[in-house]
Amino acid sequence: MSSQREEPSVPIRVCVAGASGWTGSEVARAILASSEFELSGAVARRSAGRDAGELLGLPAAGVPVSATLAEALASPTDVLVDYTTPDTVKARALEALSRGVRVVVGTSGLTAADYADIERAATAAGLGVVAAGNFSLTAALLKHFALIAAKYLPSREVIDYAHAGKPDAPSGTARELAESLGEVGPAELAVPIDRTHGSPQARGATIGGTQVHSVRLPGVVLAVEALFGLPHERLTIRHDAGKSAAPYVNGTLLAVRKVMDVTGLVRGLDRLLFGG
Repeated sequence: MSSQREEPSVPIRVCVAGASGWTGSEVARAILASSEFELSGAVARRSAGRDAGELLGLPAAGVPVSATLAEALASPTDVLVDYTTPDTVKARALEALSRGVRVVVGTSGLTAADYADIERAATAAGLGVVAAGNFSLTAALLKHFALIAAKYLPSREVIDYAHAGKPDAPSGTARELAESLGEVGPAELAVPIDRTHGSPQARGATIGGTQVHSVRLPGVVLAVEALFGLPHERLTIRHDAGKSAAPYVNGTLLAVRKVMDVTGLVRGLDRLLFGG
């Protein structure tokens, strides 16, 4: 079983699942370049057996890439960072918690029910989980500002944009936003969805009491819009991502630091930054 660090001066030992992926690889590079963290393991099934440093185009790090989390956690680990796929992340998070390892979830696609199961496991184990649909600072600010606006503007909808190959809909950013908006209260609709003429599906999915629409097209850059309306006026709060995974690295490492002092689940980078 992986153990927790005993004193603050010791680097936080981090295992990255999805170490060969778009975001996971950038997180792993940042960990290898930092004295605050130590790369204790890497999971990338298709690259199993390679050295993690060489996989990332860096000097050998002395950390073998593992095919499974169980293999990676043979080395003492404090925190699992997961940037993999929606269909595998929940099981891996639960496995890590069962082994005494805290978890940072950057993978999108989990539902509120999935997070409820993860929160129960974390609380029972006395460990922390930090999860966010998006670990960028500007995405956290989008959510923070949207939650403020929702207190005064009851009519709202959410639109998320992504490339054609993104498998989950809505995005983790949009789902997390909609579910958090629902904690403020349900959105007001002039025409209830079940009374919509034609094709009610065109009104989007109802998540947390908010209509959410997902656009998936080639050439589209990742973005999320929170739209609010009042008679004769409208407010749009929008986050746009670029083509690099760099914006997500600092937020992820912040979560790795913070999760060491968390018990249970904290969902959303905004809650680490602004509380609530």
